[in-house]
Amino acid sequence: MSDSLSDSAHSKNTAQLTQSVLLVADIPIDEIKTLLEKYQLTLILLDLAQPICGSFWGDSEAGLIKNRLYVREDTPIHSLLHEACHYICMDETRRKTIDTNAEGDYDEENAVCYLQILLANKLSNFSSKRMMKDMDTWGYTFRLGSAQAWFENDAEDALTWLHNKKLLDNNNQPNYKLRIL
Repeated sequence: MSDSLSDSAHSKNTAQLTQSVLLVADIPIDEIKTLLEKYQLTLILLDLAQPICGSFWGDSEAGLIKNRLYVREDTPIHSLLHEACHYICMDETRRKTIDTNAEGDYDEENAVCYLQILLANKLSNFSSKRMMKDMDTWGYTFRLGSAQAWFENDAEDALTWLHNKKLLDNNNQPNYKLRIL
């Protein structure tokens, strides 16, 4: 099971961390927009000087308000995909009112982490392997010690959750649908 993102990750020097993870500036913005539009999400790219609306953690972390995902060029891609996956995995009622705090339960948080790893393969210059590395670098914590160990050896519950919510196809790949119930 994942413990997901730890509070200690946010006490680290964000500027130092952003130098070692892939950022929004590293991926063609049209490609990001196209992926998010498949999930009815609108990407809002803010200027570097602007605070990120709807960001739970602040700094350069992505923000989510209803179907709008707010980022800057210095926003880590893992953060963008994590918030997008919260939107995908939450029920319709929460999606209509989401403002900053996704409020998902433990099982949903695991599913979010699993799905963001899968969606990493849908962007050029990124991959599941790089996503897991970036998650570890940023401070996500997993019982088995790394995102990759969790994903490969301990994430069956997350995979089952995603299938039960009809968010993956029969090949365990994203089907670009939003959770209904």
